[in-house]
Amino acid sequence: MLIGGERVAAASSQWLESLNPYTGNPWALIPRGAAADVDRAVIAAHTAFRGREWRGLTATARGKILHKLADLIAARADELAAIETTDNGKLILEMRAQLRYLPEWFRYYGGLADKVEGRVIPIDRPGHFNFTLEEPLGVIAAIVPWNSPLMLAAWKMAPALAAGNTFVWKPSEHSSVSALAMAPLFAEAGLPPGVVNIVTGLGSETGETLVGHPNVAKICFTGGDATGALVYQTAAKHIKPVTMELGGKSANIVFADAKLDNAVKGVVSGIFAATGQTCVAGSRALIHRSIHDEFVERFLKIASVARMGNPLEETTQVGPITTQSQYQKVLSYIDIAKQQGAKCVLGGGPAQRPELGGGWFVEPTVFTGVKPDMRIAQEEVFGPVLSVIPFDSDEEALAIANGTIYGLAAGVWTADIGRALKMAHTLEAGTVWVNTYRVSSPLSPFGGYKRSGFGRESGLLSIREFVQEKSVWIETSGADVPNPFIIR
Repeated sequence: MLIGGERVAAASSQWLESLNPYTGNPWALIPRGAAADVDRAVIAAHTAFRGREWRGLTATARGKILHKLADLIAARADELAAIETTDNGKLILEMRAQLRYLPEWFRYYGGLADKVEGRVIPIDRPGHFNFTLEEPLGVIAAIVPWNSPLMLAAWKMAPALAAGNTFVWKPSEHSSVSALAMAPLFAEAGLPPGVVNIVTGLGSETGETLVGHPNVAKICFTGGDATGALVYQTAAKHIKPVTMELGGKSANIVFADAKLDNAVKGVVSGIFAATGQTCVAGSRALIHRSIHDEFVERFLKIASVARMGNPLEETTQVGPITTQSQYQKVLSYIDIAKQQGAKCVLGGGPAQRPELGGGWFVEPTVFTGVKPDMRIAQEEVFGPVLSVIPFDSDEEALAIANGTIYGLAAGVWTADIGRALKMAHTLEAGTVWVNTYRVSSPLSPFGGYKRSGFGRESGLLSIREFVQEKSVWIETSGADVPNPFIIR
């Protein structure tokens, strides 16, 4: 682990095996951290936050360090991508694209570091001068899932460091290797010891200690909504702010006037490109009834020949499920959909072929005849399973799309700009893509509505998630203080 600038084993000297989802076999060992390790990391971060080596830097100097870190990550992007693919089974082409783009978050917030400004307020009290300061919160704790570990950590780390905070990073026990591989880059970039700390281990053995630690000022969590609720409850007990990006059940809505081939590709990308293991997976395809059958026919032609295999091979299009427990969960949802009357027109079970190694593969699966209230259309599966739902009107499409507890993202496929704008205004989702899907940028905010979470990552204003505003009053008239028993 990385604690106080040093690489250390867990206090218990215990280790956890990290399994390769393609082979199902162990390929790395990570330290099995626990409460004592979390405490060491948080104390190191708190000490660094109070120390002059970090707090004494100007905002401009912090920004330059983040730019240096961006360059170091860029130089090792392909290596880190290969580690992530081996660790979580996502496609090497996707992880390379993510890792090559990831430095832009550090460049963006490095440039923003010295643009966080207070205000002079034209106050209504004569003889007083009032201004505000924007100050860092302190130690930021980040709990990151297994599907895109470095990218989702960067979304939290870059603005937190730019604002002057320190950082304790808890990656998923299923995909910690890339975080540990990235650890040497922080010192090389010029970050003082303790500014960034990495603790690995089981969430059940580290999470509650991290969230409830008295020296942690804020929690940033990405993961499932059930775990998010527990994190939120623990943080509430300690009166701590939280940013949460949770589950999704995103709708990809295809209208009759859409360019059908583009829409088909967009829906494929939304559900199968990441094996459905993304919070914004377009797991519900809402198709206008007049084009439903043609859409399904074209969709199946592409999906049925999607090449499954080793995610480290560039020709692979669908990789394995990251964990064995998630593999079983996906298969259970497929069984539930069949039991509830949905029609399986593609896949519908485990994939077992020689080229798939010994890993956890699920056939790309498509259900038609799905009713909006079926569990397959309401609950997050997090796997390569698509529910196709017909609709007859814009109003019905909107009602179906908004008819879940989630509100993370949505896609709209139409040639009508008026309809696109209307849907963008009325869809209950933090991100709406029109005639595209799964696009992100450090310049644009990302987050959820409803049970998909709150707070925003990325974008200009997300740095304000990591500062607190202080109001400063100065008496300027030199007059004697009046009656002290009366509020001024």
